[in-house]
Amino acid sequence: MARLTAGLAALVGLVLAGALCPAGASAREAAPPAAAPGLHISGGRLLEGNGNDFVMRGVNHAHTWYPGRTGSFADIKALGANTVRVVLSDGHRWTRDTPADVAAVIERCKANRLICVLEVHDTTGYGEDGAAGTLDHAADYWIGLKDVLAGQEGHVIVNIGNEPWGNTDPAGWTAPTLAAVRKLRAAGLAHTLMVDAPNWGQDWQGVMKAQARTVRDADPTGNLIFSIHMYSVFDTAQKVTDYLDTFVAAGLPLVIGEFGGPADQYGDPDENTMITAAQRRGLGWLAWSWSGNTDPVLDLATGFDPGRLSAWGERVFHGPDGIAATSREATVYGDPGTPGTPAAACSVAYRIVGEWPGGFQGEITLRNTGTAPLHSWTLAFAFPDGQTLTNLWGGTPSQNGAAVRVTPAPYTATIPAGGSVSLGFTAAKGTANTAPAAFTLDGTACATT
Repeated sequence: MARLTAGLAALVGLVLAGALCPAGASAREAAPPAAAPGLHISGGRLLEGNGNDFVMRGVNHAHTWYPGRTGSFADIKALGANTVRVVLSDGHRWTRDTPADVAAVIERCKANRLICVLEVHDTTGYGEDGAAGTLDHAADYWIGLKDVLAGQEGHVIVNIGNEPWGNTDPAGWTAPTLAAVRKLRAAGLAHTLMVDAPNWGQDWQGVMKAQARTVRDADPTGNLIFSIHMYSVFDTAQKVTDYLDTFVAAGLPLVIGEFGGPADQYGDPDENTMITAAQRRGLGWLAWSWSGNTDPVLDLATGFDPGRLSAWGERVFHGPDGIAATSREATVYGDPGTPGTPAAACSVAYRIVGEWPGGFQGEITLRNTGTAPLHSWTLAFAFPDGQTLTNLWGGTPSQNGAAVRVTPAPYTATIPAGGSVSLGFTAAKGTANTAPAAFTLDGTACATT
């Protein structure tokens, strides 16, 4: 199977066969960690360190196969996401992502004000896919990254292993999952852990649903969230809502860690119910996937270009209850009441000056909130409703689909510390005229005011 087919294994796992071997390596000797100082679970909810509810609204990005696509983090953020789930390899199946590379990924997430869900993809379909690795091997990989992960509890969630069990004897999923959780905690990792379901992530036989409390109770910190992958198995509204409601009623935290919308030979997932039902229950979701799929029907952006969103991408980012409408940035990136909150380097105020049938005039005020001057900057954002620039003053614009980039005019090229510049523009519009959800300056996300 092609390399990204593993990420889509939930779509094809129903026709595969195999069994999983139990984890066997012993855990390192270490005292169990205290509750995570950053992202943590309380009352069945994912909370930030300051106690604020955090609901993931984001996408998956196949970093390990496309390590040169570092600009994707800024592009994903510019479209409004608050989270990115990053595909990594522990070296069992693909080229191992080194500690230095993982550290750089975390810094890119932080620079773009994204919560980072890091996952090992090598475990996908173990027992049915002969190339897959074990959860125990994945746990050892995370332990080897302990120094890189230390201190990142407010910004990083560790997804132990992607879709780590197939359809043969899925009850065998429980023991290695328990062992991996205990091993990571015994080694001192305090981050919120994410656990994927068996049945290639789709849990259609209900094993994770039945064993979730047992797995949760094995975590001495209690900071564990479950992840269901919703593809063709979840083809009716009833199937979607029944699964979500089981976890909500039990007070157990759940996220839709992957889901797809386009129909294929295995069925037609009910993505609209997934999105709207999650919103009404306050549950997070992470769409599969940004770009580069072997089956391009699942690409949100065509050719990694944020200006060329597919129909699937338009649904995820701009559809009802989509990212533009519901995503809220983590307060660790801007809440002055949170200890250790980094100051934003920039802020953007966007306002509509006037409107008329088919068009409008707007103004963008870009402020330098850092301590050094900004020179020769590039501002990026995405229009959510198909707006098209017709003129801009104060800078030079370029627009590709929804994505807009602005470079400065000579008289706006330098923004002193504490200073600001204003850009005026006119644009064409349809019936809707929603403001952009997020702005980046030189690839770093800005606060919005």
